Amino acid sequence: MKIVLGIGNPGAEYRGTRHNVGHMVLDVLSRRFGVKSGRSRFRAVTAEITVGEQKVLLVKPVTYVNLSGFAAVAALTYYDLDLEDFLVVCDDMNLPPGRIRVRKGGSSGGHNGLKSVADAVHTEDFPRLRVGIGTPARDGVDHVLGRFSKDETVVIKQALEHAADTVETWVTEGIKPAMNTFNAPQTGD
Repeated sequence: MKIVLGIGNPGAEYRGTRHNVGHMVLDVLSRRFGVKSGRSRFRAVTAEITVGEQKVLLVKPVTYVNLSGFAAVAALTYYDLDLEDFLVVCDDMNLPPGRIRVRKGGSSGGHNGLKSVADAVHTEDFPRLRVGIGTPARDGVDHVLGRFSKDETVVIKQALEHAADTVETWVTEGIKPAMNTFNAPQTGD
């Protein structure tokens, strides 16, 4: 079993916002594998897919971004998994729109959802997949809670597919192959 936690905010008013990129990547995976997320547990909405021979639990916290750690620790504890079997997917204001970056660990980089997960699991050493949403012109809060422009939407849709590919590679081959394949600039960069 592996767990992929997509950071985002619950509710229709946040659907499609930049801060919900983590949820959107899990939605792509759910569609690819023909499952509907909807089971409520671990303070999250969950779905289970099978990638290759590996079962993967998709976890979308319903606690808002800043409290994502609750769902992370609940799911990890329930399945008694090590952090190497856990991947967090989130947005990143420090990356250009659509750019993907996979890491074995690292700091939260100012992302409160990553900080919440790190606090909950007592370390920053867990794999994460960041999807660039671009740097805000002014207020970071308005930026992350805002929706993508028409031009950005085209780039982000492609990035969501790349991010889902990244998750599948992480599941079947591990973090290093995912980093080697997807940290390189994508087509059009």
